[in-house]
Amino acid sequence: MPNKFNGFWSFVSHYKYAIVIIVGTLVVVFFDENSVMKRIQLDLQIDDLEDEISSYKQRNADNVRRLYELKRNPAAIEKIAREQYFMKADNEDIYVLSDDKKAPDPNDKLTETDDNN
Repeated sequence: MPNKFNGFWSFVSHYKYAIVIIVGTLVVVFFDENSVMKRIQLDLQIDDLEDEISSYKQRNADNVRRLYELKRNPAAIEKIAREQYFMKADNEDIYVLSDDKKAPDPNDKLTETDDNN
């Protein structure tokens, strides 16, 4: 038994610097609260949030421009009323065309057993 302990102790004492460097590197890269892996995850999250912020800024600029146009131009109000809310003048008819495909009705399809009968 003392032979195994002495062998282990001599291995540790011989490679003590290498062991400390390896353990320290593992702690810094994987296990620490401020690890490299955590840092990479947070950097990716920051990039996503910055993209989202720029998208919101663009939407805000578009909305501010539209609001300014609505305040200054009464024809813009009429355009929005016609396009988005399908409002019309008294002497007009409106036809709404849609490219949406109707979902197939499961009751309309025949099953294989119905085809064979």
